[in-house]
Amino acid sequence: SSVTTCNPLLTPLPSSFLTSFYEYQAVDLPDGPCFCPQVEFNGNPDSLYFSDGVRRIDFILVYEDEDKKDFEKRHTIQRRREYFEASLMKMGIELEATPSVLDEKLTFVKVHMPWDVLCTYAEVLHIKLPIQPNDLSSRPSAWRYVSWVTKPFNPSEGRIGKEAEFFTAAFEKDRLDNFFVKDKDTFFTQAMRSRMAFYILSRAPYEIRGSIKKFGINKLLDGGVYRAAYPLHDSRFNVQSAEKGCNSERFLLYEEWAHPKSFYKMQPLDLIRKYYGEKIGIYFAWLGFYTVMLMLAAIVGLGCFIYGFKTQETSTWSKEVCDPEIGGKIVMCPQCDTCKYWTLNSTCNTSKKLCIFDNFGTLVFAVFMSVWVTLFLEFWKRYQAELEYQWDTVEFLEQEEPPRPEYEAKCIYERNNPVTGVKEKVPYTACGRCFRISLGIGTVLFWIMLILASIVAITVYRLVVFITFSAKLRNHNLMDFEPIREYVTPQMATSVTASIISFVVIMILNMLYEKVAIWITDFELPRTKTDYENSLTLKMFLFQFVNYYSSCFYIAFFKGKAVGYPGDPVYLLGKYRNEECDPGGCLIELTTQLAIIMGGKAIWNNIQEVLMPWVKNLIFRYCTRSGSEKVKPRWEQDYQLQACSKLGLFYEYLEMVIQFGFVTLFVASFPLAPVLALINNLCEIRVDAWKFTTQFRRIVPEKAQDIGAWQPILQGVAILAVASNAMIIAFTSDMIPRLVYYWSFSVYPYGEHANNTMEGYINSSLSIFNISDFKRNPRNTNILLPYNFTTCRYRDFRYPPGHPREYEQNAYYWHVIAAKMAFIIVVEHIVYFTKFILSYVIPDVPYKVKEQMKREKYLTQVILHETNLKLVTRRLKPAGGDDITSADAEMTKEEMELDV
Repeated sequence: SSVTTCNPLLTPLPSSFLTSFYEYQAVDLPDGPCFCPQVEFNGNPDSLYFSDGVRRIDFILVYEDEDKKDFEKRHTIQRRREYFEASLMKMGIELEATPSVLDEKLTFVKVHMPWDVLCTYAEVLHIKLPIQPNDLSSRPSAWRYVSWVTKPFNPSEGRIGKEAEFFTAAFEKDRLDNFFVKDKDTFFTQAMRSRMAFYILSRAPYEIRGSIKKFGINKLLDGGVYRAAYPLHDSRFNVQSAEKGCNSERFLLYEEWAHPKSFYKMQPLDLIRKYYGEKIGIYFAWLGFYTVMLMLAAIVGLGCFIYGFKTQETSTWSKEVCDPEIGGKIVMCPQCDTCKYWTLNSTCNTSKKLCIFDNFGTLVFAVFMSVWVTLFLEFWKRYQAELEYQWDTVEFLEQEEPPRPEYEAKCIYERNNPVTGVKEKVPYTACGRCFRISLGIGTVLFWIMLILASIVAITVYRLVVFITFSAKLRNHNLMDFEPIREYVTPQMATSVTASIISFVVIMILNMLYEKVAIWITDFELPRTKTDYENSLTLKMFLFQFVNYYSSCFYIAFFKGKAVGYPGDPVYLLGKYRNEECDPGGCLIELTTQLAIIMGGKAIWNNIQEVLMPWVKNLIFRYCTRSGSEKVKPRWEQDYQLQACSKLGLFYEYLEMVIQFGFVTLFVASFPLAPVLALINNLCEIRVDAWKFTTQFRRIVPEKAQDIGAWQPILQGVAILAVASNAMIIAFTSDMIPRLVYYWSFSVYPYGEHANNTMEGYINSSLSIFNISDFKRNPRNTNILLPYNFTTCRYRDFRYPPGHPREYEQNAYYWHVIAAKMAFIIVVEHIVYFTKFILSYVIPDVPYKVKEQMKREKYLTQVILHETNLKLVTRRLKPAGGDDITSADAEMTKEEMELDV
């Protein structure tokens, strides 16, 4: 039968789609086995067509001979494959099989969609196609005067020209004459053809037993019926195709985008979208935009770092720490029950390093980054709106997205559609859906608690190891490590080893949780692929948020905050004494933690993204080297590449969003974070481009309007970043206590100086403890009592021994607490108000795009309905009473009704 009579999807009604689809599957297939024709390879390695050289290949299916399998399994696999291919041919798809030239067990099935089938499914999927060239003159841009600056960074115009702009409309088969069809062979791009082919393959049945219907290429791939299914690359990545009419877009992408020599060039986003689809295009557009915006943040952050580096030698409080007459005579109390006394100037180098990051420039940079992240998100919305219009995804609504095949296969319950009122099938009842979601939430919470347990374990490790390092490092002079001897302190050794262990634990838990999150999301059965990706995105990010950031939050906001004082310390689990910060604060430890995690994560991800696929392809080519001298067809060359992940770009987005969190949440402690992120992203763009272009099979193109659930996640991180950085400056750095001392406690009535100064700050920030009071606590019996001094110092603001309120917080402490709270409130309100003003002032959609959208909507109404309006007007009786013309009178009643 023809496509028109056997295809149930000619009427694209989402509510009745599933029912009509199943009704179609009930149609009997031809009696006996139905095989697709089999032909030999014609020897043309660049061919993208069937053996006749006319029909274009839209998809490739690969299966293996089942001779070595047991009879029952072989029979089941063969029967399912034959039924599946017969279903495809029944739906109007044309197939042609070709044996492999390298492996006689493999067979490649080529899939072609004729013109009628393409038109039918273009209407089903609401694909927007050109109706008229864009006649709106573009507004002159302010950047046109400096275009000569960006010209060297643009892709070569001779190779990648600017595409013609069209007004578009959702395709309708009955109105084909209204569309701009210049050539039927190129009217539908290869990305569109592949997308429609995969849509059919995902819904074609392969087994029907009573009311049980099994369908979809994904199930056949999982069951081993087919080895692979993929669209074809149009050429080799490093050699231009000799095929007539082939544009060799893969070759162009490699030369102008993925090749290392093109690292400085801007991305050819239109060509990426045309070749890989909108979903890949929007990812690289976002990544490129994020990288460009990072340049400004990196410049300011680098300037802040240079400022700190230049001023570290002139810092008054750092000089006091290093001064032998001041820091050399201050004896510090032991920081653990078995530790020894130590002098303050032993941390001289640590205090100098702390000056690089803990200065007034960091405060300015933290406020700047809060504004920067708002500008980044707002300008991205504008840029995204332009891409939505240019790439025809403005009206890509959720109801247009078809259900996932996995969802359709489980539909056994009936309900009334809340929108249309028509009965439809769903895979679960209301109680069943509640149970699935509850199970998913419970599992996520369990894994988050597991991460928190690992944090507690690492904290205990810190406490135990700090005691060991304190005993050993103080007893050894480390003469063999003279270059680093001054930098190796118990605090630094504990921080570095704990950071490394934390990174290893993060990576292990990450690999385990990925499998759990995918299983939970599969169990929940989201209806559409967008729902599936959004659900998985939320689960993975919640886990990754706790996994990656928990150790940083611990160091920033918990470490050293509840330690008591030397005579009465606080113990964790009643056994381990809480660890304290260095006299300079915990900020330097937070900086170390960020540097290790960001650097380790970048190195690990690049190893995974570059080496793993390259090694796998190398091994595969080595295993098939016996036939390497033979001419291989295009489909067999692609088969030797790596298959793309089922989750598509999920891990690429996750990597970048986690990095975005490091850049924004803790930037007050590490101004170089944007610099590291910028370097990583410049490599990431080219690594991803190289990976997709050279190491992976062509991805099935997908439609996407935006970056999905990642957009609200980025907005949430941006809001949290304001509070996080304000609290880091207030509670983790030593900036607020220094400011309080400078403006209040360095002069009368608290200080002895005539003018505001930082002199004497170190002495005022360290409280005094009477060594003889160690005997009050039985846990401190291991601490030796020295014979040459009677007091030691510790970091806190408490009254000295002998005072009526000895060892209680003094006035300085309450002044500092009040100043910290005031700082947080004022900074948060100022920054949030600024963010609100910027969000309001910057429109999400540019005015130019709004004009073009209105123009396109108007043209769609005029062009697609003008003919019918004219016919109806012409056939109505004129007002003057004139008779209907003979031409109108000759029209039949059926024609009149059809036109109306």
